[in-house]
Amino acid sequence: MQAVGVIAEFNPFHKGHAYVLRTARAQSGADAVVVVMAGNFVQRGETAIVDKWARARMALANGADLVVELPITAAIQSAELFAQGGVQQLDAIGVQTLAFGSEQPALDYRGLATQRLALEAAKPDTAFSDFRQTYASQLATYYAQLTGSPITAPNTMLGLAYAEAAVAAKSPLRLLPIQRIGGAHDSQDGDAGNFASGSVIREQLLTGQDVQSWVPAATASLLTNTHHFTWADFWPLLRYRLQTASLDELRSIDQMSEGLEYRLQQHVDSAKDFEDFLHTIKSKRYTYARLRRLCLNVLLNLRAAEVQAARDQPVVHVLGFTATGREWLHLQRKTASLPIVTRVARDMIAPGGALALTQRADNLIETFSGKPQNYGRPPLMEDSLNA
Repeated sequence: MQAVGVIAEFNPFHKGHAYVLRTARAQSGADAVVVVMAGNFVQRGETAIVDKWARARMALANGADLVVELPITAAIQSAELFAQGGVQQLDAIGVQTLAFGSEQPALDYRGLATQRLALEAAKPDTAFSDFRQTYASQLATYYAQLTGSPITAPNTMLGLAYAEAAVAAKSPLRLLPIQRIGGAHDSQDGDAGNFASGSVIREQLLTGQDVQSWVPAATASLLTNTHHFTWADFWPLLRYRLQTASLDELRSIDQMSEGLEYRLQQHVDSAKDFEDFLHTIKSKRYTYARLRRLCLNVLLNLRAAEVQAARDQPVVHVLGFTATGREWLHLQRKTASLPIVTRVARDMIAPGGALALTQRADNLIETFSGKPQNYGRPPLMEDSLNA
């Protein structure tokens, strides 16, 4: 069997995602579509709008054959670490092709990534170290110089991060860029072809608007009468954490750097809400996404040493599969380079366990939703998708 992989968040799953899965299968000729999906927390530094099980169900109902969870140690990191985590998962279970949407599919992604990594290896102390710009801006400028055209679109940049991760890991993954269609990544508009960005759909959900024209029917039903998680839910908890944690505690948090702990505590009392807090602590040095991720790490009490330790013992946590996905997984079990987990045991979520940080973070979702997220929960299966 051949498999094509997609690294995604599906926040929430929409018609553009269905198009990518369908096109990935067709263009790769693969038997199975494997999705590595962020769990309950996403790369922009917030909770997914609905939990990982609902989003895995959406994917399986619309073209995915196997959905595994992107570890939290990658899911709420920079594009570089996000991509590394996804590529590692795909490599571990023998997926041959990585497909991704891109605004510029004709680029030589692997070739560009190879040149970029060679430059950084040759000048480790000086390449991409201009502190007047964000790292992402420096990368975009570098790639624009190589190609002779602007490289700023978020999916193109993420595709280059996937390519860098594959090159750095000496992964045999074949890269398959797919022309992105519909609204831009963070566009606030849809288009006549019923394609809209996740940002549009989330905004419409949160303001009570009908999103059925933008999402498959299975997604629409799962989004109806469901609590939609936002930072508004968690701002009081973050505020309390910042008010009561010591500076030493905050310094230990993953992604805390350059004295940001002082800045966070200095401005938390005067902030009216989370958005006001973000605007207050924003500077040219940090993007809003970077600051949201930092705040999420504070809220979840994810300490840098623990995150690194967890990154060193990853597992493949299976959220669901179709009959085809189950067959693929069965074929890969003997050769997989990481342990495959289909049912989470108690020792896995205990301190020091392989999924301890996942459980710590997911405790927040369990508290608000009342639904278990890991322990004892079996994968979704094809015969249960319509239940």
